Amino acid sequence: MKPVRILMAFFAMLVISTATYAQTGRTRIQERRIAQGSRSGEITRHERRQLERQQRRIRHERRIAGADGTVTRRERREIRRHERRANRNIIRKKHNRRETI
Repeated sequence: MKPVRILMAFFAMLVISTATYAQTGRTRIQERRIAQGSRSGEITRHERRQLERQQRRIRHERRIAGADGTVTRRERREIRRHERRANRNIIRKKHNRRETI
C-alpha cells in the first residue's frame, strides 16, 4: 500500500509543478513582449511602466496564493483572469499607434 501512496504523491507533485511552470511561462512571454515593444518603439516609457506594474501584481498574487502550500481553484481562476487582462493590455498598448521619439 505504501508504494501506491508514494506514486500518487509523485504524480500530484508533477501535475502541480507543470501547472506552475505554465503560469510562469505565460508571464515570461508577456514580459518579453513588453520588452520587445519598448525596444521597437511601439510601447512608450509610461505604458511600459504600467504594464510592468501589472506583471509585478500578478507575480505577487501568485506568490501569495501559493504561500500556504496550496493554490485553490478560485485562486488559479483569478490569476488566469488577471493574466488574460494583462495580455489584452499589452496588445492594446502595442497597437495604439503611439510611438517613442
